[in-house]
Amino acid sequence: KMIVTMHDSEVLLEKVGRAGVITMNRPKVLNALNLNMIRQIYPQLKKWESDSETDFVMIKGTGGKAFCAGGDVRAIAEDGKVGGPLPVVLFKEEYILNNAIGTYKKPYVAIIDGITMGGGVGLSVHGRFRVATEKTLFAMPETAIGLFPDVGGGYFLPRLRGKLGLFLALTGFRLKGRDVQRAGVATHFVESQKIPELEKQLMGMKSASTEDLSRLLDSFQSQSTLDSEKPFVLENHISDIDRLFSSSSVEGIIQNLKADGSDFAKKQAETLARMSPTSLKITFKQIQLGATLSLQDVFVMEYRLSQACMRGSDFYEGIRAVLVDKDHSPKWNPSTLEEVSDQSVDQCFDPLGEKDLKF
Repeated sequence: KMIVTMHDSEVLLEKVGRAGVITMNRPKVLNALNLNMIRQIYPQLKKWESDSETDFVMIKGTGGKAFCAGGDVRAIAEDGKVGGPLPVVLFKEEYILNNAIGTYKKPYVAIIDGITMGGGVGLSVHGRFRVATEKTLFAMPETAIGLFPDVGGGYFLPRLRGKLGLFLALTGFRLKGRDVQRAGVATHFVESQKIPELEKQLMGMKSASTEDLSRLLDSFQSQSTLDSEKPFVLENHISDIDRLFSSSSVEGIIQNLKADGSDFAKKQAETLARMSPTSLKITFKQIQLGATLSLQDVFVMEYRLSQACMRGSDFYEGIRAVLVDKDHSPKWNPSTLEEVSDQSVDQCFDPLGEKDLKF
């Protein structure tokens, strides 16, 4: 039985068998997450959590291209420019939703079949099961738009092996298909053509404990041999990443990369040179601190950082360069890492008093 019957709605919420099913339904914008969607998903998640008829939640996207390509950052920038409320409201409610997923009392299954970036990662990575396919494209590309890998990036990224999370956070490196699982972002890999049957079986389950779901997902994974012979894209670079990204500063990392001389290191140095210097330094510290914080404390920290980015200029300039004018030539201010003082970075992490994120 459908809870929402309007198929033009931006998110569909249905109860099918023992499953609560969330379907993001903005295919034309790659299911980008906006405030309206957050406000529909959150209360429904809470209802299902305490509903004895619901065993687990499944989330997916329509359109075949994307799970969710990110949060509606362009709308945030437009409203933030004119002093509107969206930058406060959207980050708060999005992080509260992300935290609810991370602390959910029932199994949560995200079918990340397609583009999964930024806000889409926040809707999936904190859940118990994340199913990637050969069409999955994962990235946290925020340093390119004057932001930082938020939605709990400060929690899950430092918990990936070695310095992989810091590398992904600073460079925005894209992982595809099976590599999303190999990196530890997804829990399972299932071929895209098998997803309709997987969804059908998930929704037909008579009882769905974590163990039951785990068994079903494992069985679909074992039947998915596509690309299994291809090595992990970063296989040859993992030890390099651990070595080159082990430094007490972003400048140190860039020095390491330049001194290394390999093609891989050169490419990463070039990538970092295009990113917002302020974003790189904020992100470095976010990942460093996040390693020892609880998920909830990470969101409190990230909310402070989000508001600091709204006060600066790089976020608006990044959105202009990447999403509005699309010239991909942002003029960052400050334009060099050297000009970004430790004090200015530390200030971004300062408590906001009454305005802090509360759960």
